Amino acid sequence: MPKPGRVQRDDTVNPAKPRTQGPLVLVAALVTVVLWASAFIGIRGAGPHFDPGALALLRMAVGSAALAIIAVRHGIRLPERRHWWLVAVWGIGWFCVYNLALNAAERTLDAGTAAMVVNLAPLMVVVFSGLFLREGFPKPLIVGAPIAFLGVVLIGMNSSTSAGEGPDITGLLLALLAAVMYAGCTLLQKHLLSAGSDATTLTFLGAVAGTVALLPWTGSLIGALQTAPLGSTLWVVYLGIFPTAIAFTTWAYVLQRSTAGQTSATTYVVPAIAILMSWAILGEVPTPLMFVGGALCLLGVLVTRMRWGRRA
Repeated sequence: MPKPGRVQRDDTVNPAKPRTQGPLVLVAALVTVVLWASAFIGIRGAGPHFDPGALALLRMAVGSAALAIIAVRHGIRLPERRHWWLVAVWGIGWFCVYNLALNAAERTLDAGTAAMVVNLAPLMVVVFSGLFLREGFPKPLIVGAPIAFLGVVLIGMNSSTSAGEGPDITGLLLALLAAVMYAGCTLLQKHLLSAGSDATTLTFLGAVAGTVALLPWTGSLIGALQTAPLGSTLWVVYLGIFPTAIAFTTWAYVLQRSTAGQTSATTYVVPAIAILMSWAILGEVPTPLMFVGGALCLLGVLVTRMRWGRRA
């Protein structure tokens, strides 16, 4: 007969359920990066007819409504009362400040440059999650993240800028603010998830907090809706349902089942997918170096997902 004690110990250490979740986590990560890449196209499509605040408010109003449906179907489970203020801070930072900064940055920066600056965030997350969340510094992340960021730099350097001029300083600072919000909110979200907060409910509550913080732009939104063409308005509705409601739900799913550093490093694929979408949808043909940059992004993310030996 087999040894009962040994079988029982193996089952405890290596439960079957987490192994079966691996493919689902990868699918959720793929959904997230594809939809977030499409957001750069959507922002460019709607940007000329909506100011940054109006665009963010309509996007988050639509996104909050979609997230409410997802949360109700999933079952709302409120976080601990002592975490409510952290949820509010996280939601305002992620869904209000980040959106405002990115929308404003893309009014003066091309998508490639904006993506290059914003993608400083995964490197910040790798460093600070290792220091403050005790995730350590796994070799795949230390090697793969810089490779992927090099690819983002190549994409940004070879993106077109208006009139051949250098990037606008204000736009760069706004993109940097978006990167800081991205990194800080990722770390705070990981802390809340590790403390037992339900991922779906947390995303819904954060979206509501961000929407409330954007209400001062209601007048601007009403004016924009009266003058914007239907196509631009539909772009914003798309941003609310897909890159916001769906992508942030899948993002939370991945973040809950992976480290903050590894999850954020996965988003280095976003610029590579964005240039392909821009080519297919907007007819903007990438330069050869942009293809090289996209390949480096994919290679770097692949390295971050590898396992090199056993972690202590």
